[in-house]
Amino acid sequence: MTDERFEQLVSEAIEMVPQRFLKKLDNVAVVIADAPTAEQLIVNNVKEGSTLLGLYEGIPLIARGEFYGTGEILPDKITIFKEPILKESHGDEKHLREIVRDTVWHEIAHYFGYDDDEIAVREEDGTNFSR
Repeated sequence: MTDERFEQLVSEAIEMVPQRFLKKLDNVAVVIADAPTAEQLIVNNVKEGSTLLGLYEGIPLIARGEFYGTGEILPDKITIFKEPILKESHGDEKHLREIVRDTVWHEIAHYFGYDDDEIAVREEDGTNFSR
């Protein structure tokens, strides 16, 4: 799959996020990388044989104090990893779209301050990350 096509899938997934959440995203860059770095895997305690499909790096919205943003701040970053997602999809286009969509939602949920356990509960009951 070309990088351009994968970027298109990520863009489509972002467009599926309800506007009530998108309008609250501020100073966040969504980028695509082939795979997580060794450092990203170590810092995030990813066990050998496992990987990351996406990664949020930044200060979650609920953890920002009143002085957040008063100076020059680099954007938070959401990285979507192409190779692990392609591998996970096993070449199934429908499954690929679902994985990309779910990964984008998952990482945006981290931006809003949800941890993996909270996200899992909301994914299971269909409420995503609306509190």
